[in-house]
Amino acid sequence: MQPTVAAPESVTWKIHLDRAMWVAGVRALMLQALHPVAMQGVWQRSDFRSDPTGRLLRTAHFVAVTTYGSPDEAEELGTRIRRVHRALRFTDPATGRGHRVDEHDLLVWVHCAEVSSYLETTHRAGLALTAREMDRYVEERSRAAVYVGLDPDDVPRDLAQMRRYLASVRPELRVTPEARQAVRFLLWPTVPDRLSWLAPLRPLWFPVGALAYATLPAWARRAYGVLPEAPGADTAATAALRALRSGLNRVPERYYNLVFDEATVRSADAARQRLLAAGYRVENGFRSLRARTLFTSPPVPEPRAPA
Repeated sequence: MQPTVAAPESVTWKIHLDRAMWVAGVRALMLQALHPVAMQGVWQRSDFRSDPTGRLLRTAHFVAVTTYGSPDEAEELGTRIRRVHRALRFTDPATGRGHRVDEHDLLVWVHCAEVSSYLETTHRAGLALTAREMDRYVEERSRAAVYVGLDPDDVPRDLAQMRRYLASVRPELRVTPEARQAVRFLLWPTVPDRLSWLAPLRPLWFPVGALAYATLPAWARRAYGVLPEAPGADTAATAALRALRSGLNRVPERYYNLVFDEATVRSADAARQRLLAAGYRVENGFRSLRARTLFTSPPVPEPRAPA
């Protein structure tokens, strides 16, 4: 039996299985867009403008596979991502300089924007996390950085390092016209054909996008200027985020999983079989595993270095 990439007792499972991750994922994309060079890479070399929902679902798939997928499954996905990124180049119109999508500094920025957004948003939504768990999460995700072509030592290994990195990169961040347009796409995305049955529910997405925007740093919201600021906005955003998380937690898993793509669902089904074979009880879903382990799970394996 192949183990999962991260053990069910890891902080990674605790955070990534939280349903506030929908807001966290959108927030990560909005934060990433503030890096003008990284934003040009997305704008010029991805289908973000035509399918922002697809980009979010692909990110969700990467998070899922590098959380509960098998090591072989995660490495296969990582190999494919690295191969695609190596072939993609773009030009920064501000400087005329050519870039590769997989440049080291750009990969580090994307990694840190994601990890910090997942951690901050789920905790703010009401997920109980100790200071030690926050540090452990950042460390656990540093090991997953190899799947996009980084070394664990290339990225922060604890929360203090993460905060220092975000402070150091802050002078490079700004809102470009492309970034502002990206935020508008994320607030009101198109619905992919395979989810056309959800089109009548599209207005329900706006609270997710609006909350993602509201949880950005205040300076970022002021710079974007896409939604109006109101007194007490941060307090209201936290209350709304907790209410949304509570509502999502009431959705039965069989309905909740309908929004994921088929590959993500297959990965979850395969993980469920591995966990059953290891002695876990999974009838109440993955989120109950940490409290219902029958046997001690294997340690989290070190991801293999990129080929």
